[in-house]
Amino acid sequence: MNALLGHLGEHQVAGFILVLARVSPLFLLAPLFSSSLFPARIRGVAAVALAIGLAPLALHGQQVPLSVFGLGGLILKELLIGLAFAFAVGALLTGVTVAGSFLDTMVGFAFGSLVDPVSGNHDSILAQIYTMLGVLVFIAIGGDAWVVKGIAATYRLVPLTKMPALGSLVGEADHAFVTIFVSALEVAAPVLIAVLIADVGFGVVSRVVPQLNVFAVGFPAKIVVGFLMIGVSLPFVAGWVNGQMQDSVRAALSSLHVG
Repeated sequence: MNALLGHLGEHQVAGFILVLARVSPLFLLAPLFSSSLFPARIRGVAAVALAIGLAPLALHGQQVPLSVFGLGGLILKELLIGLAFAFAVGALLTGVTVAGSFLDTMVGFAFGSLVDPVSGNHDSILAQIYTMLGVLVFIAIGGDAWVVKGIAATYRLVPLTKMPALGSLVGEADHAFVTIFVSALEVAAPVLIAVLIADVGFGVVSRVVPQLNVFAVGFPAKIVVGFLMIGVSLPFVAGWVNGQMQDSVRAALSSLHVG
């Protein structure tokens, strides 16, 4: 450690720690970066590599304090900025996953996630499909590059030694939380409406023809209607994710400014 400090300098090491504090939340909340498919060790190495790459940009013209309280306060501030940015970006794909959960409940697959005799796991089928679709679109549109460019831009808006406007950060976090459910409804709306119309239709049929076993006919019919509408709407979902990803990064950056 002493050799590292002697080679790089105390300010460079302290600056690297601050950069790592801002970058680390990406690997906890941001899409793809936080994927459990990557081992924690791999994500840790990636976080350190990204911090090393961003450190010269972040430290340009900055004099980092070396006192315990000063450095500790800056680390907390950097964590807050990283969490706010990562949460605003990650809320988009969370909304897509919630949309899949809505459809699981409406179509009837939520029951299978509770009593799956094969895997023994609580698997939500459509939620997983929509999550994988969101991640694939995220990769296809270069969302990882958007996120890296976005976190780099935060150093221009809020330098290492400056404090952000907390009110703006809290407001953006609240807005991102609300957009999770709004996004879920936007993504799932076509399928939800189609399944609801099918339910209403079978309700009318059960009153007109009471001898018909609506449950035996209605359940597979809802699955067919649901899958047809999902197949029709998935291309539009991909385009929606493409546009919303760019908007979410812009919104996250717009909430960052020096207080």
